[in-house]
Amino acid sequence: MLQAPDIQRLLVVMAHPDDVDFGSAGTMAWLTSNGVHVTYCLVTDGDAGGSDRTISRHEMAALRRKEQTEAAHAVGVHDLVFLGYPDGRVECTLELRRDISRVIREVRPQVVVTQSPERNLDRIFASHPDHLAAGEAAMCAVYPDARNPFAYPELLESGLEPWTVDEIWLSGHPQPSDFVDVTDFVERKFEALLSHASQHPEPDGMQVRVREWMRLTGVAAGFADGRLGEAFRVVRAN
Repeated sequence: MLQAPDIQRLLVVMAHPDDVDFGSAGTMAWLTSNGVHVTYCLVTDGDAGGSDRTISRHEMAALRRKEQTEAAHAVGVHDLVFLGYPDGRVECTLELRRDISRVIREVRPQVVVTQSPERNLDRIFASHPDHLAAGEAAMCAVYPDARNPFAYPELLESGLEPWTVDEIWLSGHPQPSDFVDVTDFVERKFEALLSHASQHPEPDGMQVRVREWMRLTGVAAGFADGRLGEAFRVVRAN
């Protein structure tokens, strides 16, 4: 089980607004409660989300930025970066790797939390193509891009010195290695999730499903009965 970390800064890189809240909001609340400064980097604005066809995609993007900002505040996160890539069309391009590398060099985190670049055949919804691409791009940005002074010389020219991340925590990985007991933070997690009102036509059902996922994660982690967990594959990156 992951212990209260001896880190100062952590960066979360996710494809869409609400991705971090489904997989990691309890962990984010735990981290910020332990004094860790957390920054969110959202690759897209989630403009392809929701089912209301009367809302323009431009309006949806603005709404989802607002919802994600409110959700972040619920778990103690106040720094957010939106890269503005098109929802549903994320690819692991050199441009995306550069943009994530820029954020890493700006934030200078010890840990990067991102999505698994490996497809989880037991939970296909965790393996949206945008998730896989965002996770791969973030891993490439951690190694080798952000630490290499000769990668993306325009970053160095703008004053952003290389930075080496210590660990990557992969959310949604089919073979997690570490767990966080988030039972004491579950209400803050649900406050964050419910901030994404445009995405939850049945909020009560969503809470039942997510609580059951966390219960099963707690069982897999060996937690005491009734304890709730979030899972990560931890990768050493230095």
